[in-house]
Amino acid sequence: MSSPRQRLGENVSITRSNIWHSDGTVVLQANTTHQTNLLSKAAPSSSFLDTVMDVQYLLTVLYDPTFLVQTALPLPAIGALIRMGRKYDFANIFKSAVRRLTLEYPATLEDYDSTLALDAYTHVPTRIIPYRGMIFDIISLARENNILSVLPSAYYHSIVNGLDDVLDGILRDDGTLAFLAPVDQHRCIRGREKLLNVQLQPGYSIGWYRSWKPGHDCTGGQCTTLIDARLRDHLNRPLMRALAKFHLNSSLNNNWCATCKQNIHKLNVAARKKTWDELPVFFDLPPWNELTNDL
Repeated sequence: MSSPRQRLGENVSITRSNIWHSDGTVVLQANTTHQTNLLSKAAPSSSFLDTVMDVQYLLTVLYDPTFLVQTALPLPAIGALIRMGRKYDFANIFKSAVRRLTLEYPATLEDYDSTLALDAYTHVPTRIIPYRGMIFDIISLARENNILSVLPSAYYHSIVNGLDDVLDGILRDDGTLAFLAPVDQHRCIRGREKLLNVQLQPGYSIGWYRSWKPGHDCTGGQCTTLIDARLRDHLNRPLMRALAKFHLNSSLNNNWCATCKQNIHKLNVAARKKTWDELPVFFDLPPWNELTNDL
């Protein structure tokens, strides 16, 4: 049952925010929180329909420009600045907040690779303070605010290790549950199925398991055996390898001869580019050149 509405004229407890100045001329009120103080009790008051947190983050930036130059910001701050920056036409604040999302979840393969850890699988955020479940909150924030170029790589990160989190949600550090909206769940589920099916096709990331054989220039007798073994392993335990890298210097690839290793690397580079170019479509999104960010 919803709580009864406040009667007209009924006293409401007003909370002062931590942004409170004694030399202002206007009181800004979001919900029941005053955002600045006045010397005069008769000073005018302007009410916001925005949340208290959104107003506080906007005022923090306006009063403290150094806030935006921090290396990493909390995601709630970024979301607030996107919403408030767009609504009140603070263009630089809005673009700065959007930029943090697009740096973490970029629209080019080169930039995507730069966000990965040394193992080339794990995404390590540098512009947003990380927490459990953050990826789902970023997806929701991006979709709700039409920052669409963020979605393909964010969806991909969400499905690399399976669908349990996509279906059940992720418990945040504060005990609340981060979960995807149905539209995002459906895109992730369908996208993962499509990528698992296509990644083993010729021209895609591990299609060479089936389509490539060592040539006459192979200098190692074990390369054909290695291909057969990798194909069996994948068929027995399919893993998401659609954007996986073949690392020339990885100890996992030491058993390939030098010639085959170079040939496989070339195939992998071309396949990853092909997969990346098509990535949005796998998630039922428009192609990259149509994924605008409504800036």
